[in-house]
Amino acid sequence: MTHPVFLIDDDADVREALALLLRTLGYAVQAFDGAAAFLQREPAGAQGCVVTDVRMAGLSGLQLLERLQADPQPLPVVVITGHGDVSVCRRAFRGGAVDFLTKPVDEQALLEAVQAGMARLEESAALQAQRTQASAKLEQLSAREDEILRLIADGLSTKEIARRLELSPRTVEKHRAGIAFKLGTGSVAEMVRAVLSP
Repeated sequence: MTHPVFLIDDDADVREALALLLRTLGYAVQAFDGAAAFLQREPAGAQGCVVTDVRMAGLSGLQLLERLQADPQPLPVVVITGHGDVSVCRRAFRGGAVDFLTKPVDEQALLEAVQAGMARLEESAALQAQRTQASAKLEQLSAREDEILRLIADGLSTKEIARRLELSPRTVEKHRAGIAFKLGTGSVAEMVRAVLSP
């Protein structure tokens, strides 16, 4: 499923022209006349690639970018402007913008920027799915297995864990086998990743 492009520009002519261009390129477009209207969109958490003008009444494009970057799962943002200068460009990229384009917007440049934004969304969704899966696997562990897994993640050997928990090395090995089965891996690196990813 392709996510929509959220197009934000307070100039109606520019907004309509860009919306038409993006639709011609095959994207579903939701157009807004300002950042405030976009922030009130329904459904509120809808995912998509944001294409926003910099200079707008109320919240500017850069202020919107900074606000979106504060979210746990920030939306990708392509910044466009008719008044590009180096400081604005630098601020946009420091703020996490996918790209910074000047008006009149080049069709190919816009297409590539939106494609990069969509790719960023897909990566974020895949990462979130991995985290959810890792969390579900970790929840299957017993309290003792969880304790041992965290000591494995801290770099302790079986003998060190056995001494720390006053268990026999054989008991620790049995717990390690249980952890490996529940996590679906015997790799220490994978086990550590499972602890660190949620």
